[in-house]
Amino acid sequence: MNYLKVIKNYIPYNEQEEKEKEQILQYSRLTPDLLTRDNTIAHFTASSVVVNESRDKILMVYHNIWQDWCWTGGHVDGEEDFLKVAIRETKEETGVKKVIALGDTPIALDIVPAWGHYKNGKYVVSHQHLNLTYLLQVDEGEILHKKEDENQGVMWIPIKDYKQYVKQKSMYPIYDKIIEKMINNRI
Repeated sequence: MNYLKVIKNYIPYNEQEEKEKEQILQYSRLTPDLLTRDNTIAHFTASSVVVNESRDKILMVYHNIWQDWCWTGGHVDGEEDFLKVAIRETKEETGVKKVIALGDTPIALDIVPAWGHYKNGKYVVSHQHLNLTYLLQVDEGEILHKKEDENQGVMWIPIKDYKQYVKQKSMYPIYDKIIEKMINNRI
């Protein structure tokens, strides 16, 4: 499905998503190059909240750049199937082999600031990640492997305790919203 159609059809969960959906669509009207990092102001990313079968743990990576535990995901780099990107990034970043998508539509839509940082020895200016998040499931027994050029660790974290691990408080509203949606929608 065309990524703009996915965004247009996305039903916002709250006012934040409603406003950010409007802004993402506005970005898409103003600039044609949101699918690649060539756009240094804003570009699309696809992330995943990966849960175990009992939905009481999330699989997180300790990200090299952000120096924090976070969801899996990455830049879409020209790919229009954002779910495909989310699954690929989860496999690459965690080493898991079998990933089950719990639906083919995003569970969340957010604009996430990416503050200025160094990557591969080059400075990357602050910009916006126009992010769609998908809910994925992985067997907790799968063997995990870190992707050393991107993360320092991979770990199952009890959902109820995630704030003991995640230090970027700006991510709490996003993770809390997704957890709330999982519980309320009984996904």
